[in-house]
Amino acid sequence: MKQNTTVWAGMVAGVLMLLSMSRAEAQKAYGPGVTDIEIKIGSTIPLSGPASAASILGKVEEAYFRKINEEGGINGRKIKLITYDDGYSPPKTVEQTRRLVESDEVLLVFGSVGTATNAAVQKYLNSKGVPQLFLGSRAGKWNNPRQFPWTVGLGPSYFAEGEAFGKYLLAQYPAGKIGIIYQNDDFGKELLSGLKKGLSDSASAMLVAEVNYEVSEPTVDARVVSIKSSGANILIDVTTPKHAAQVIKKVHELAWSPVHIISSVVASIETVIKPAGLDASQDIITATYVKDGADPQWSNDRGVENFNEFLTKYYPEGGRSDVLVASGYISVQLLVHVFRQCGDDLTRENVLKQVTALRGYEADMLLPGMKIVVTPVDYTGLHQLQMMKLVGDRWKLFGGVINVGEN
Repeated sequence: MKQNTTVWAGMVAGVLMLLSMSRAEAQKAYGPGVTDIEIKIGSTIPLSGPASAASILGKVEEAYFRKINEEGGINGRKIKLITYDDGYSPPKTVEQTRRLVESDEVLLVFGSVGTATNAAVQKYLNSKGVPQLFLGSRAGKWNNPRQFPWTVGLGPSYFAEGEAFGKYLLAQYPAGKIGIIYQNDDFGKELLSGLKKGLSDSASAMLVAEVNYEVSEPTVDARVVSIKSSGANILIDVTTPKHAAQVIKKVHELAWSPVHIISSVVASIETVIKPAGLDASQDIITATYVKDGADPQWSNDRGVENFNEFLTKYYPEGGRSDVLVASGYISVQLLVHVFRQCGDDLTRENVLKQVTALRGYEADMLLPGMKIVVTPVDYTGLHQLQMMKLVGDRWKLFGGVINVGEN
């Protein structure tokens, strides 16, 4: 009798264990690219071509995923990032993105660089229900949840940045004459539109030169000469890193001393300022939403300490004052947070649900008081910027926080 009871107890225990295991398995929900041990995601980056300097974003993200994986991953799952070079060419982006989705079967596309390149695959990814997240582009077009619910950028938008520049110039230089060189695509045109909004009724009087260029052009020196000849005493530079360095050098060669504003996209110490020359770059102005990891004012800031510890161990060549490094760090930190919020429901649908439920996420490198908020009707994420100026070999914040681009 005792033996039968023991056997029966063992059978019951076994059945209960199987039921428990089945219940646990039933609670898991996986999309493409996800297993019990892996989360596979993809990205396209210009490792070559005219915007290759922006590849820093991908290097930061890859290094951060390496850190997460060494620490055990996310709920035991390692993140596998597959990155392909698209040369900043939209047709190549289409080819490589299709490869990621249809051959590699990634869960989502993350951090791909470029406005025109991301626009080239936006319809495709949305038709497939593939999340296109936290892009290396801040175009306002990513904030269109009704038409493109699977595309979520990470603001502030270029329009908002242009608006911030306009508000600043209107307040500080109301009689100024502005010349702008801008990339002849959505990036450049959007920032120009925001600038005009910020300048308000003074836009037509203050803007004396609007000069565009193609990203494929080898040099923009002649454009700089043209703007100087217009009588402008304020220069706004909306270009990619290579051309931004050319503009800074040419302004210096011309012994021209305009109030010089550059887009935050090219406010990189390592890839723009140093190649152009620190002497030639002094007092250049831009806007930002990130902390400077080398600035002593953040010496006791825990977020900056985390950032610098990460760079020391996983990406030592990354510049602590480089806004591209800090921006990439914010994006990848945010994606890791989203994955953690997903738990064992790692479907594309739940990833999007968690992204659009972000209510005040504070990334380590965001400026104080700035929080990431994404809702089902507003995908921008951030609506604040602060101006900064290059002093020596680092950026110095000035003025207060400017609220821009709010719905």
